Amino acid sequence: MVPLVQSLGATGLRPGSVTAKRACFRAAVAALAARPGEARIDVAFFVPGRIEVLGKHTDYAGGRSLLCAAEQGFCLVARARLDRRIGVIDAGTGESADTSLDPAIEPVRGQWSNYPATVARRVARNFPDARIGADMAFASDLPRASGMSSSSAFMIAVFLAIGQLNGIARDTRFRSAIGTSEDLAGYLATIENGNSFGALGGDRGVGTFGGSEDHTAILCCRPGTLTQYRFAPVQRELEIALPAGLAFVIAVSGVVADKTGAALAAYNRASRSAARVLDAWRAATGRTDPTLERAITSSPDAVDRMRDVLATSVDQEFPADVLRNRFEQFRTESQDIIPAAGDALAAGDLVRFGLLIDRSQDAAERWLGNQIAETITLARRARECGAVAASAFGAGFGGSVWALVAEDEAPRFSDRWSAAYRATHPEAASRATFFETHPGPSARQIEHLD
Repeated sequence: MVPLVQSLGATGLRPGSVTAKRACFRAAVAALAARPGEARIDVAFFVPGRIEVLGKHTDYAGGRSLLCAAEQGFCLVARARLDRRIGVIDAGTGESADTSLDPAIEPVRGQWSNYPATVARRVARNFPDARIGADMAFASDLPRASGMSSSSAFMIAVFLAIGQLNGIARDTRFRSAIGTSEDLAGYLATIENGNSFGALGGDRGVGTFGGSEDHTAILCCRPGTLTQYRFAPVQRELEIALPAGLAFVIAVSGVVADKTGAALAAYNRASRSAARVLDAWRAATGRTDPTLERAITSSPDAVDRMRDVLATSVDQEFPADVLRNRFEQFRTESQDIIPAAGDALAAGDLVRFGLLIDRSQDAAERWLGNQIAETITLARRARECGAVAASAFGAGFGGSVWALVAEDEAPRFSDRWSAAYRATHPEAASRATFFETHPGPSARQIEHLD
């Protein structure tokens, strides 16, 4: 039998991360063993979080993102049941949630039980032959509500366990709709946002109107690389090896960006404003472009035409300047910054890469409006402390900032950065965490637990 350490090492995780995951799996195994039932493990999965290097609120509008998986994530173990019940326990807190493979269950929004319940409900609707329930336990070293896609990673882990136990990948409905990892990412995104995926009908999601950026990074990215994607549908455009000797330092700001809480409305407002820009375009032109990206690339003069449309558009919810700013942020991020940043990084031009990241951060602050004082400060202080590049990422309205730094300087940089943050935002800094990570492996099943 291959030991767990070797199994995890084969994924591309670095030794320090392997040690952390081994501890997480052991905690999950112990938590599952403490529940009533036979002491066995049928399936185990590691599911990482992700770093959105670039792509602020672009994916659901068909735009681009530059992504990698993180080394931190969920370690989940499960055993099959003889009924349709799904029981999930958090090994870290001891909290548990119970649901069922039932298309009529009613998940409760605002609680973490909403996530496994939403997965179970959608699986039961799309794959009615799935009748095998599960007891699950998980442990995670991924900070919650930090902008690193903890909620998406958790839902993916629950789906993968249910799917494996029920053989969903062999279901004709699954095979007809899902043929690649990118397809699976697209489908799992619709479990969250409630949309349909081909013939797999939609249902109530978790309340967020998002896209598939998170799921794509979690399921498709590779160790040591950043990947540029275009969305709706998912298309891999470019893979770039992170230059040797660099590492990410993540600052979790201490301000929670929880999509089950107050940040949900703000997140969805950013999504709705992009949809309203597209609505205005369709109404003015008579076109039926499915995404904002497709609209602004529909002709050489489409960008100028869009600006003319927005100059005279009237929307009851969004003032004209809000829609214009949202359009300019989306266009700049997807059309200008991301392709140029990918090229700069591939060429090893770190100075230009850093300047392009600065431009993205500025657009988020001025036009997108999803930044708060704490994340703005963290991005600025990171650059002042010597980061090659730094940016807030994720949904915004709290969450985290990444900084790209020399790997051998990462501990000292982290100390300087955290001290600079404490000097400006002492209350938030008292709840903040700083840690190093690297582009890690995608989600995968772990075959052997020792």
